[in-house]
Amino acid sequence: MRAITRSLLAVALLACGAASAQVSVSYVKPEDFADVPRSAVDRERVLKDFSSYFDTWSARLPAGQTLKIEVLDIDLAGRMWPRRNGGEDIRVLNDGADWPRMRLRYTLEQNGQSVRSGDEQLSNMSYMQRINRYSESDTLRYEKQMLDEWFDKTIVRKTAAR
Repeated sequence: MRAITRSLLAVALLACGAASAQVSVSYVKPEDFADVPRSAVDRERVLKDFSSYFDTWSARLPAGQTLKIEVLDIDLAGRMWPRRNGGEDIRVLNDGADWPRMRLRYTLEQNGQSVRSGDEQLSNMSYMQRINRYSESDTLRYEKQMLDEWFDKTIVRKTAAR
């Protein structure tokens, strides 16, 4: 009896894993993006931070769904000002025409079948006038806010409406 229970539990866990939601992201020519750090190390850090953020979306997708994202361009909020004497560059936010932008291509699949796809041009012109749930110390807080709004409007709400 105990062996049967363990076998059933193992099968149930495998089935849950197979049906879980997943988000995958890739960056198409990140070295050509409009605005990411110049140094390879800093650029890699920013892309890693974005990847970690995108991974959090899998918990909000229904089981069996996969969201595939190709990031085609990134323009971070603010402008970079080079520091003298070889120090780190500084990102300056001035509420002008320096709002965050991102171009991406996405495909949402349910059990391997495409249910929605598209190319998106995201931007948040009023990024400094809005309440932001991310910490002041989060260097991608404005971009995350913009992406949250897109994800909620385009993926979560439309999926729930189906």
